[in-house]
Amino acid sequence: MSRGRPQKVADLMQRELADLLRREVRDPHVGMVTLTSVDVAPDLSHAKVFFTLLDKAKQGATTKALQRAAGFLRSQLSHRMNMYTTPALRFVYDESVERGDRLSRLIDSVVPPKR
Repeated sequence: MSRGRPQKVADLMQRELADLLRREVRDPHVGMVTLTSVDVAPDLSHAKVFFTLLDKAKQGATTKALQRAAGFLRSQLSHRMNMYTTPALRFVYDESVERGDRLSRLIDSVVPPKR
């Protein structure tokens, strides 16, 4: 079964962006960032990059720092991926991890432990 080109591009972008963030971005506000997923538009013009942090208090500063670095990251991606056009990047904080953790704690608080 084929996953389609946008999904393959998204997977490759996620790997390359994670490497670029770890090795190339020198902004101190971009610390321990984990890229959770990348959604690429069907026409490959835009990409939404979802990320999460260990310290949620730094979310605003990190989002701004990633947006400032988006142009640099896009240019580096164009060299690494050899695409005709590289999608424009938009960074979005991923709250799904926190929601999942909160739901898990709620379930644990209601369900009695097995003996």
